[in-house]
Order: sequence, then structure tokens, then C-alpha cells
Amino acid sequence: MSVALSNRFQGGKAFGLLKARQERRLAEINREFLCDQKYSDEENLPEKLTAFKEKYMEFDLNNEGEIDLMSLKRMMEKLGVPKTHLEMKKMISEVTGGVSDTISYRDFVNMMLGKRSAVLKLVMMFEGKATESSPKPVGPPPERDIASLP
Repeated sequence: MSVALSNRFQGGKAFGLLKARQERRLAEINREFLCDQKYSDEENLPEKLTAFKEKYMEFDLNNEGEIDLMSLKRMMEKLGVPKTHLEMKKMISEVTGGVSDTISYRDFVNMMLGKRSAVLKLVMMFEGKATESSPKPVGPPPERDIASLP
């Protein structure tokens, strides 16, 4: 078994080291965006980049710094907007410009900060607003009787 393959299936300490290495790589990319004059007028850029990094790490299932088709599928399902494989391939192509089959963190941040309206960007923005504005009810649902059912 190759080292990369064996690292994918290890837990505990090895997983923690992979996540720490990935966090350092993404933080370095965030520093590049912070220093880029193109984004100097972006409001709350450090906070946005921190949120993007956390969201990206959540869905980078293989910890290799790229979101592949299966990771994107999981992301869309978790956000409550499942998509077909063809729709997801189109989304990846839209984000990467058709150059890659995976979304790198740099592509992801460019998409989120860019002026172009990508489907994935709209979904991510909607998800962020949904969690801010409407807190989910906690506890058991209220009791209902037969007469109140539709």
C-alpha cells in the first residue's frame, strides 16, 4: 500500500497531522489574497477568508487540498440541494474554467470573491444566510392531534 493511500485511511494522530498541514497550506493561500491589491477594497476580507477556509476544509474529504466530485456531492447534499453528477461536473467546470476535474482552494476563493455568479457561489452564500437568519428549532416537535393534520 502506498504512503499516500495508507495516510488516507489512518485516523488519530496521522489524520490530525494531515489536517494541520492542510490548514497551514490554506492559511498561506489566504495570506496571498490578503496581500493582493486586487482584493484590497474587499470588505471584511480576513473574516471572509477564515470562513472560506473552514468551509473548504469541511468538504475536502481526501485532505489533498482539492474538492472532487464526491466531495462536492456531499457538500450539496449537506446544504440541502442535491445535484446530479452532470450538474456537479458543470459546477466544477464553471469554477475551474474547464481546466480541472477538482476545485482547488485558490479556485474556490476566487469564485467566492469574484464578481461572476457561479451556481456553487450562490449555494454557499444561501447556506451562510440561512444559518444566520433562521435558527433551527431544538427539542422535540410540538404534539399535534389528528384534527390539526392537513
